[in-house]
Amino acid sequence: MAIRAVKTPIGVYEISYLMSGDAAATKIVVLHGWGASKELMKNAFSRYLGDFRALYPDLPGFGASKNDRALTTQDYAQIIAALLSELDFAPSAIMGHSFGGKIAALLDPPLLVLLSSAGIPKPKSLAVRLKIALAKRFRRFGAIGLRDRLRAKDARGMSENMYKTFKLVVDEDFSAEFAKRDKPTLIFWGKDDRATPLKGGERISALIKNSVFTPMEGDHFFFAANAEMIVKAVAERLATDRLVAERLDANRLAAKDAND
Repeated sequence: MAIRAVKTPIGVYEISYLMSGDAAATKIVVLHGWGASKELMKNAFSRYLGDFRALYPDLPGFGASKNDRALTTQDYAQIIAALLSELDFAPSAIMGHSFGGKIAALLDPPLLVLLSSAGIPKPKSLAVRLKIALAKRFRRFGAIGLRDRLRAKDARGMSENMYKTFKLVVDEDFSAEFAKRDKPTLIFWGKDDRATPLKGGERISALIKNSVFTPMEGDHFFFAANAEMIVKAVAERLATDRLVAERLDANRLAAKDAND
């Protein structure tokens, strides 16, 4: 594990990360989701990413990366972009799970890989809406303990600044961001995902024109049992895109020579 201090327009952040693979290999960044850490993603993918130079960062406020303020998804993208610049790490692909998928989309890599990405809000049930209303009322009257019991499971036990971050990012609609994407995108999804339902993946795939959608067996953490197939698909797509780029370059050179 290493820690790198990165300067951003919103302050200096010390980011903990793991790096594996040959320095000359194709580079890939793997981003975890809300409440997780770099270790989860490395444990799932490292045995299959042996031909890659893989970077696994802890997002600020998770794992060993500290955070002392409320952050937006755009802030997270700025921080990871600063880390990549600091490490001189230019990835051919960025893979993001859940909340990490939104950050990966903002970073706009040559190949985007989404794993049950957040970004398409799901309708709140009546019970959830009542909990939110009660939590706001308890906060108004200073009943902090009761309010905390009513928080979403993903938000319990958080520091106040991370809870504020959670509220900023949890219900974001990233439809417009996904629709702007015109580069190759691979989308993988757990068929039984309840945190980010399958319909959300189908919606993202419809918004990103240059995308391939692959449902897989499993829930929100389906990638743990499907990592080998995911990495194989990523490697094949990168190889195909590289061949296409080489052919285009060869055609341009041939056309230039013909005109000279």
